[in-house]
Amino acid sequence: MNLSSVHLLDLPNEMLFNILKKLENVDILYSFFGINNERFEKIIEDEFFSNSINIASITENSTTIDAIFDRFCDYILPRIYFNVKCFIVEPEFMERILLATPYPNLTELKLFNFQRDSSLHYFTDNSSLEHILKEQITKLDLIHKDDAYEIISSKVYTKTVYAHILTYCEKLEHLSVTSPSNFVYPSLSIRYLPLNTFSSSTLTYLCINVQTFTDFVCLLDGRLKQLSTLIVQLYQMDIDSSVVHNL
Repeated sequence: MNLSSVHLLDLPNEMLFNILKKLENVDILYSFFGINNERFEKIIEDEFFSNSINIASITENSTTIDAIFDRFCDYILPRIYFNVKCFIVEPEFMERILLATPYPNLTELKLFNFQRDSSLHYFTDNSSLEHILKEQITKLDLIHKDDAYEIISSKVYTKTVYAHILTYCEKLEHLSVTSPSNFVYPSLSIRYLPLNTFSSSTLTYLCINVQTFTDFVCLLDGRLKQLSTLIVQLYQMDIDSSVVHNL
């Protein structure tokens, strides 16, 4: 065989699959769905390419976002909806993506560039996403864009954002709050708040920055009844002996 004349479609399906696995899922779906090639269609309908979809990679790199979103929402997502378990998306595009079609197996959201003022309205009663966030999402990752130095009070932020989301997402088992490197986001501060603040009977995994060592100890006082994994970074090591802990 003359290797210089080998066409991509000359490769066996297994080799094609392994090559495509090296590429971004959204690029595969966008490029090969609807090209009238039965072999490609069969390969990319595999769950590997549609279990987790990184919509954020589109918004970061594309200058034709509207056209791409139209194709995804109108044509691609309605065909792979059953396989989708996770979306990685920026909040401003979350509503358009999540309402494009029902996703019966969706349980995970990763929200890039999360900000209280532009994102929290989705986590309210009568929100268009209320059913999904309350009844389906068990794993939520918030990648922060709120700057800790611009927040007046970590205590207020904890009550209005972290505690509110934990209560609102009734099925939540996994909550991770992070930020890009070298970016300081608002920390969790519960040491002077009631015991039922930031409480859950379903959460098993928590990753978050906390304001003080006392706040860390408060997380172990029974308010998170099922917690088995706790990952924290402390901003301050001070200990307030006036706070009573139920350990």
